[in-house]
Amino acid sequence: DGTEPSHMHYENDENYFRGYEWWLMKEAKKRNPKIKLIGLPWTFPRWIGKGENWPYDYPDVTAYYIVSWILGAKQYHDLDIDYIGIWNERAFSSKYIKLLRYTLDKRGLEQVRIIASDRLWEPISFVMLTDSELHGVVDVIGAHYPGTKTVQNAVLTGKKLWSSEDYSTFNDEVGAGCWARILNQNYVNGNMTSTIAWNLVASYYEELPFGRCGLMTAQEPWSGHYKVESPIWITAHTTQFTQPGWSYLQVDGHLEGGGSFVALTDGLGNLTIIIETMTHNHSKCIRPPLPNFSVIPQRATFYLKGSFCLVKTLQVWHSKLDFESGNSSLFQQLHPVKVWKGTFSIDLNVDEVYTLTTLKTGQKCGCPEPPPPQPFPSNYKDDFNIRNPPFSEAPNFADQTGVFEYFVNASDPGDHVFTLRQVVVQRPITWVSDADQTISVIGNFKWVNMTVTCDIYIEKQHDGGVFIAGRVDNGGIYVRRTKGVFFWVFADGTYRVTGDLAGEEILMKGLSGVRDNAWHTLTLNIQGNSASGLLNGYPLWENVTVSKPGNGWAAVGTRSFEFAQFDNFHVE
Repeated sequence: DGTEPSHMHYENDENYFRGYEWWLMKEAKKRNPKIKLIGLPWTFPRWIGKGENWPYDYPDVTAYYIVSWILGAKQYHDLDIDYIGIWNERAFSSKYIKLLRYTLDKRGLEQVRIIASDRLWEPISFVMLTDSELHGVVDVIGAHYPGTKTVQNAVLTGKKLWSSEDYSTFNDEVGAGCWARILNQNYVNGNMTSTIAWNLVASYYEELPFGRCGLMTAQEPWSGHYKVESPIWITAHTTQFTQPGWSYLQVDGHLEGGGSFVALTDGLGNLTIIIETMTHNHSKCIRPPLPNFSVIPQRATFYLKGSFCLVKTLQVWHSKLDFESGNSSLFQQLHPVKVWKGTFSIDLNVDEVYTLTTLKTGQKCGCPEPPPPQPFPSNYKDDFNIRNPPFSEAPNFADQTGVFEYFVNASDPGDHVFTLRQVVVQRPITWVSDADQTISVIGNFKWVNMTVTCDIYIEKQHDGGVFIAGRVDNGGIYVRRTKGVFFWVFADGTYRVTGDLAGEEILMKGLSGVRDNAWHTLTLNIQGNSASGLLNGYPLWENVTVSKPGNGWAAVGTRSFEFAQFDNFHVE
């Protein structure tokens, strides 16, 4: 759903204050100091591959890049990274993984563990069984969207098995059902002792490819509105009554009438049991497809043996997902259950979650109501004049290819000292298909008629170029097929109007007199089926017919991966 800035845009560049991740990790640690932090590259800057679209030709360079990030986390933010991954959902290199372990150890990071390969169970499991050195350096086998199942080879390695990315489902009641089911059944069916949700908070424009696929929603920074969705309270059933380091008891967690349970202990006498009875149609995740199964109301009897026979009462927390009226009961504390001679029974309906625990620490906060939702301001300006910005990127702009950062133009005589600059000058080693152009979107996807104005500064001589745009209809993994109304000017003094980001659907072209290394003001006006463009306040082209798309965001961007600056952005 967009790009994130690297800590090293270029070989000679290091900066550990870009993006939102440092802030997010620190906020997580404030809430739970025992939480684990994991780094996983989705992609790499091109210099890692010395121009090739591959991160493993120079494994020493890639290891240096990754280890720098781990050291920077500690040096600048006092954050300890616990685990490091290889390359999200792409190929792994055994040679690189071994070199990464060597490099970590050499830099005193023996405690950082390696997880591989964040794709499928194979081929990593088979390769580990046949390569003892690789087996020795990989601590966790992480698979994505395993459908609660593992494979024999993964079990044979004897390593910890994780679902290191899962969920990714729209955060309504069905999403909560999906999450409740896999949180339990990834262990019950697949022996996985960790399940990681992609993503934590849906804080990006909802019309991007995976809108609202987070555990909660906070996608209106301009209004402050947010919504604690039901998957958050499903999460609480597990995370309020366990911690990283607790152990699953090796019991068969399948319930006779369908559904599942897990039991965990801290090894100090505490016990937490989590039960879920999600039905098939109410717990489908986005992937993989879910085979049919049935769940019926049932009475379950539990027997506590060994040291747990001393337990006399268990605290009870309950959720019931309601798919008819939408009135779900979420994370409510019920009367404690009495345990009689090591046994108790509980009546279970369908689509329920129960936590039974010796811990008395559960809480459902009474939080103040968030501000009401509001659309993005219909008249929005940013002059980027900020001396010490809290973040490296301007608010509300959502980079979809490239990175747009606050920039201080020390040589400028005054009007354009503080600007927004596109800083990625080589195509990244891609994860999915980045566009060939850079683009950052902003505003309200439902906008139809709009005027976008922005001062622009082309830095690349000869073939540099920039655009402003409206009715932009796509981003994220689909950014290459983005349509809209794009007003381009180029360093060679020409301009173009196109119906797409790729620049293939040309609606108008001509001479503009724009040159590189000078400031110019572009204005794009879209009304109904007609668009017009101004340069420095004077009409440059008009009455260009635009049909599709009928609505979308505003945007700025560049012709290629090139330096360019933007200032005094205004959309109305």
